[in-house]
Amino acid sequence: MSDMQNMSTKPEILFLAHRIPYPPNKGDKIRSWNLLRHLTKNYRVHLACFVDDEKDFAHTEFLSSVCETAAFVKLDPLAARLRSLRAFVNGDPQSFSYYEDGQMRAAVAAARQSPLVAEIAFSSTMASYIEGAKEGCRRIVDFCDADSEKWRQYAAQATGPMRFIFSREAEKLREAETRIANWADASFAVTGEEASLFNDRANAQRQVDWWMNGVDTDYFDPDGEFASIPQSPDVVFVGAMDYRANIDAVTFFASNVWSLVRKAVPQATFAIVGANPDRAVEALDGWDGVTVTGRVDDVRPWLAQSKIAVAPLRVARGVQNKVLEAMAMGKPVVATSDAATGIAHRAGIDILLADELATMADAVLRLMSDEVLRGRIGAAARVRILHEYRWEETLRRFDRAMADAAASAASQSSIPSSSAASSAS
Repeated sequence: MSDMQNMSTKPEILFLAHRIPYPPNKGDKIRSWNLLRHLTKNYRVHLACFVDDEKDFAHTEFLSSVCETAAFVKLDPLAARLRSLRAFVNGDPQSFSYYEDGQMRAAVAAARQSPLVAEIAFSSTMASYIEGAKEGCRRIVDFCDADSEKWRQYAAQATGPMRFIFSREAEKLREAETRIANWADASFAVTGEEASLFNDRANAQRQVDWWMNGVDTDYFDPDGEFASIPQSPDVVFVGAMDYRANIDAVTFFASNVWSLVRKAVPQATFAIVGANPDRAVEALDGWDGVTVTGRVDDVRPWLAQSKIAVAPLRVARGVQNKVLEAMAMGKPVVATSDAATGIAHRAGIDILLADELATMADAVLRLMSDEVLRGRIGAAARVRILHEYRWEETLRRFDRAMADAAASAASQSSIPSSSAASSAS
């Protein structure tokens, strides 16, 4: 069968994302891109997504080449923030009002003219676009995380008006998440623990399933060849540096843990690697052996040429890709319990856990001074990732939901059952 004929027999689906799913350079985009890439093997995908970074428009041609159709809606942060104020009038979560857009509504309506077997909303903020059911079409929502819990954690740390705003968002999102899970034909979180946050709610009527993030172990390979970097840091943190949880993590670590490390080893160096550093993060650059890189083309050289990766997150939801990728690169990771939640591990064997300041500093110092220990923990971490975190394995749960969708559509239309069977292969 020719590629054209094979393409025409594939079922069609709609894939919605709150952020363009390429390049996979931050947590949600890593998950959305690998899910999208996986789906294009067996489906003709109609993509509709927001673009919140002007630089990412450079990737629209590539995404259009792998999808049946693709619609890219520019998200103006100022306009979106103004839209989010409507939430205080209409009672919605601010997050939902932020992503409510007429152009996106039009893109979804256009895609719905096709004979879709499934509509997939990546994140709860995109679920409203498919809340109105299309006949013969299954609705699937990938929540990733229970965002309401993240806002609850933010509220616990905030004071004054921000505490009220964050608490309100947590409450409204919790209500909306439960409502979405109840109308969706299938929904997912990133871990079993995260799924339980949805399923244990009093009004939960349908169970949220889960599928774990994976790692491209060929890309994140410690034996690869990497470009040189200006310095080989003792310790590295990798993450988007305009994300509140990451900002909190590195400023907390630098102020409270790194000072203890530098007191013991005055020449120790720490690199904070990630795009769009917040002002509080930028202020750390050049202080006490700290380097703030900003955006880099490739994080792997920084991981490969460091001794230790740290993940000192105090607010963490779901699975931390930064931890998985560092482990895949054979690096010993020092992480808080929150940062390691949802990741299979053996503390002290393939990762070191530390929640207290002195314990974290001690773990970093032990690893810095013991090359054999670094090698042993790093090697065990790599083995863990190879055995349990390849994308093709972690996506099997989602494949079952897609097979059900294709089979359901086949039973209600003239789509041959063989098409449904091929989609689950």
